Amino acid sequence: MLENLKKSDPLIFQSIQKELQRQKEGLELIPSENIVSLPVLEAMGSIMTNKYSEGYPKKRYYGGNEFIDEAEQLAIDRAKLLFGAEHVNVQPLSGAPANQAVYHSLLDLHDKFMGMKLDHGGHLTHGHPVNFSGKYYNVAQYGITKQGFLDYDEIRKLAKIEKPKLIQAGFTAYPRLIDFKIFREICDEVGAYLFVDMSHFAGLVAGDVHPSPIPYADIISTTTHKTLRGPRGAMILCKEEYGEKVDKAVFPGLQGGPHNHINAAKAVAFAEALKPEFKEYAAQIVKNAKELARVLSDNSLTLVSGGTETHLILIDLTNKDITGKVAESALDEAGIYVNKNTVPFDHRKPWDPSGIRLGTPVLTSRGMKEPEMVKVAELITRSIENYNNPEKKKEIRKEVNALCEQFPIYPELK
Repeated sequence: MLENLKKSDPLIFQSIQKELQRQKEGLELIPSENIVSLPVLEAMGSIMTNKYSEGYPKKRYYGGNEFIDEAEQLAIDRAKLLFGAEHVNVQPLSGAPANQAVYHSLLDLHDKFMGMKLDHGGHLTHGHPVNFSGKYYNVAQYGITKQGFLDYDEIRKLAKIEKPKLIQAGFTAYPRLIDFKIFREICDEVGAYLFVDMSHFAGLVAGDVHPSPIPYADIISTTTHKTLRGPRGAMILCKEEYGEKVDKAVFPGLQGGPHNHINAAKAVAFAEALKPEFKEYAAQIVKNAKELARVLSDNSLTLVSGGTETHLILIDLTNKDITGKVAESALDEAGIYVNKNTVPFDHRKPWDPSGIRLGTPVLTSRGMKEPEMVKVAELITRSIENYNNPEKKKEIRKEVNALCEQFPIYPELK
């Protein structure tokens, strides 16, 4: 594989090979990551990247797009079938641009919307002041309780006071299921649009292990590369009445030509997610997360909200006298990859927070199940407890490598 690249650019080839080795030998627990199939990889690396295609199927500004139209339409039709959506735009290049397009389609500059606080589990694009969403719009932000749960009564009270034009739901570090019906009721009470960002749990929705926002939301955004196990990219799903606004917001509002190789890969991933075995996969992600959470809790690690109902776990390390930054580094050295993360009511700064965030999509893609989660939890605990002991971390890394050898990824790629 990659023989042409090996000859023409050995330095990049070596970087790719080293990254492949890292993925093979390590435990990837970052919840926003996954392992795509070889067919998805092949579509991403295809000659579809050679074509420019401003516009939409049958409505392009360039000639020669009949087969690009065919591939993009397949992606649209499969996404509609997968989620039961009325309208789908598969052109957004990533999650943040997709969210920008949603706001662009429904809001005017300085309109007010409600989103979740970043340190309570939200995303930068959910209204943080350093982000475009917090700079271009007026934002009222809600959070969670000290117990780690959404307080729908408080969200309703805030909505009645602030009277936003749009309310955003869907988070990046909230380990519990979301009641979209209540969000819809709140939006109806104050006359707001309901916008759901399901980037993290789209694969769980597709696999029927997370409530679907489709019956309740006006517009939904999602990345395609997390639990959905597709290429890096995004899409927007919405009711038909908002379809034209969404399409105009994406192009020509915010983007030029789409990435046709990525859209083709999205179509491949959606076809994979429509297969019955994907439901088994999604269910196993949640089973693995719950078992991992159970054992970590038994090992005296504090879990925000006490556990998980999804693919992700948020650990508060305050009682361990170690920061999230130090824990991430210690786990890195052991070949266990997580990300440092703020926890609700964190007294530390985002670049050196009190917690770490981890999840089970990649381990599940590798074929690991509950028994392996017990071992992984033990390896995580020992790595944190021995964060300043290099010899112990070397021992743990050997155990990590041995476990990974039992669950290979991409054996065809050498």
